[in-house]
Amino acid sequence: MSEYAIQVKNVSKMYKLYDRNRDRIMDAFGLSKAPRYHEHYALHDLNFSVKKGETVGIIGTNGAGKSTILKIITGVLNPTDGEVDINGRISALLELGAGFNMEYTGIENIYLNGTMIGFSREEIDKKLDDILKFADIGDFVYQPVKTYSSGMFVRLAFAVAINIDPEILIVDEALSVGDVFFQAKCYKKFEDFKKLGKTILFVSHDLGSVAKYCDRVVLLNKGAKIAEGNPKQMIGMYKKLLVNQLELDERTQEMVMEDEQEHNRINSPVFDNTSDKVELWKNQYKINPALDEYGNGKAHIIDFAVRDEEGTITSSIEKGTRFSILSEVKFEDTVQNPIFTYTFKNIQGTAITGTNTMYEKQEIDVANAGDVYLCEFNQEMNLQGGEYLLSISCTGYRDGDFTVYHRLYDVINISVVSDKNTVGFYDMNSKVKITKVEKGKQER
Repeated sequence: MSEYAIQVKNVSKMYKLYDRNRDRIMDAFGLSKAPRYHEHYALHDLNFSVKKGETVGIIGTNGAGKSTILKIITGVLNPTDGEVDINGRISALLELGAGFNMEYTGIENIYLNGTMIGFSREEIDKKLDDILKFADIGDFVYQPVKTYSSGMFVRLAFAVAINIDPEILIVDEALSVGDVFFQAKCYKKFEDFKKLGKTILFVSHDLGSVAKYCDRVVLLNKGAKIAEGNPKQMIGMYKKLLVNQLELDERTQEMVMEDEQEHNRINSPVFDNTSDKVELWKNQYKINPALDEYGNGKAHIIDFAVRDEEGTITSSIEKGTRFSILSEVKFEDTVQNPIFTYTFKNIQGTAITGTNTMYEKQEIDVANAGDVYLCEFNQEMNLQGGEYLLSISCTGYRDGDFTVYHRLYDVINISVVSDKNTVGFYDMNSKVKITKVEKGKQER
């Protein structure tokens, strides 16, 4: 028996694009000797595999082919070339409610949708209570779905798809449906699937969820696979891709895993640029050996530091105290409205908090070539005690396009020291008052 749940082999998907409806008709009836269409490949020679019990993410820019490959895997579309081998029963969270009949009641649609997926009435009977409880739409389940609100509709559609017991779960941006409480329930169900060892193929623009849940990630761009590897590396490449800093024709998986990081460590500007200061602040830190650094070179972060409330340069901040993040940037060219930023991520790669000078309404009109600016962010540390990674950058908008001048991802580690942690990522700094109330004297 194969160890793979999904195997995508040399899959291409080509669409015929016509300039005029007349051309489409002539082509359909064979009335034209020469083709009247343009070929557009949504996917081109795509190959990847998903092992049983593995959670694999697919990321990429809009138009990369993410949804197209999921539709081919689930049988909604046929490939132009290549093939897909599936070993297991699939439940797909793609276009929620796509198989619903608007005239049928919710109950009738549950059975209709379950049957379309390939389940018997007896199997659906066993899951009906779980579906109704998860959807939580009350007696509306006995009404035609055309009377539902959009929120009720997606809740029922999601409940049907997620509570049918599949061997393979396909998810396309479907975990963000409904209100925040329903979303929490969706993510809990998703985690339950992982614990049960189910195979999951996951497409999302939520990079935090991709980093948290996925064992491996496939990066697509314009219908082609750029690379695949661990979530942190692929998300880093994706962020470069978004700002046109990824040299696509020079990338291979080996370069992602080895050469790129080694090149950054040796040649990155953070080590080569100098400042007028005799002793650089950054020299007091242990720089992340896997530092992810890039930019177009029109500005360089030549120094940076974190200072505690006493002004001491440090990598440890006591929870509840004020601290500053400083970055010194030298401009190699004229830059309009540069933006200085910082972000804290946890060690799992989830962005916890951050800000920038645009959000804080502290703007510079123009930085000229040779200018050096020092940016200081001062704030109170309310993160829970633990280890965090600090990222800093200088970005902006050039001719209307977002541009990265210099970015240092996960450049140093910051430890937050605390003798009291609460639940979650940060402390609400609650003030607690407890009073014993005597019987007969309660006041409201």
